[in-house]
Amino acid sequence: QDMLLKNARIIDDNFDIVEADILIEGEFIKKIAPHGEINDVCFSETIDLTGKLIMPGFVDIHIHGCAGSDTGDATPEALATMSNYLVAHGVTSFCPTSMTVSNEELRKIFKNVAECKKNGLPGAYIRGINMEGPYIAMSKKGAQRADQVRKPDIAEIRSLNEVAEGLIKLIDIAPEVEGADEFIKELNDEFTISLAHSNATYDEAVKAFDLGIAHATHLFNQMNGLTHRAPGAVGAIFDSDKVTAEIICDGFHIHPASLRIAFKQLGEDRTCVISDSLMAAGCPDGMYELGGQPVTVKDGKAFMPDGAIAASTANLQLEFRNIISYGIPFRQAIKSCTINPAREIKADKEVGSIKEGKYADLQVVGEDYIAEMVFVKGKRIV
Repeated sequence: QDMLLKNARIIDDNFDIVEADILIEGEFIKKIAPHGEINDVCFSETIDLTGKLIMPGFVDIHIHGCAGSDTGDATPEALATMSNYLVAHGVTSFCPTSMTVSNEELRKIFKNVAECKKNGLPGAYIRGINMEGPYIAMSKKGAQRADQVRKPDIAEIRSLNEVAEGLIKLIDIAPEVEGADEFIKELNDEFTISLAHSNATYDEAVKAFDLGIAHATHLFNQMNGLTHRAPGAVGAIFDSDKVTAEIICDGFHIHPASLRIAFKQLGEDRTCVISDSLMAAGCPDGMYELGGQPVTVKDGKAFMPDGAIAASTANLQLEFRNIISYGIPFRQAIKSCTINPAREIKADKEVGSIKEGKYADLQVVGEDYIAEMVFVKGKRIV
């Protein structure tokens, strides 16, 4: 099955906008060439995209749930529902994300993710698992369950990753907790280890980066902020030249001015837009659940019973449009939703940009950046 997408503008592998045609063969991008260079008489399908822009499919590496379903439901139906919702919003691959729950529950969740990856999903597909918790600081637990917070456990990761069939890509940790140093040193070659839900000072964070932490979970949220005498974890991330920060860009978790400052400070290769959405994304206000706890959503904002802000109700398409409207440079905005997250889970050789040999994970958008067509591994889904 081959298909020619012609007469569009595309975002090339350097993230420049160029005029080009894309030939898709099977699951992959076979050829990219200037308009008219690929003779279009011999393909099963030719789509004229005059006036449209082709962008890489978005990669969401931190998502708990959406459309009324959650990774924690541990059912094929839940992940299929999420997959369908995501692809409708331009997301072509994702990492279902777990919460701070018991080992038994994590096993059930990861087994289900592995099964669904094998059997395939109807829309966006699974790229790996993101473990948010349970090795976090109690003082910064946010929307995570206090009774399941525990010490970093290398053996637990090894056995969970077996159940997950090697799908664990990202693991969260508060680097100041007991046992964190050994954990980071031992596992940072195999997994991306992320500073998260942490009370770490600037010095503790810097030390953790030296030990091998290369990622930070939802920058600003549940970590020590930057002040002039105590730069905190935020200051350590800004001051580093290698740590990539995930950022929730719903305009509520972080003020747009703080977003602008963070994007400017981190530069275009170290920002990573995530949804961190819960099952209420794409649903009306009301009562929902996250990691076994009740959540109230009002005006699209999610809160725990104690008033703590829970996860978001956004998706990457909405967040991309937000940051463009906040004045983030286009090139950085698009990289932050595609190649940067792909690189964090070591998937950037296969996805995250429009390049010959990569998966044909593409979205066709108009001027409003809303996906009008979405291709997942060469197959048109939307």
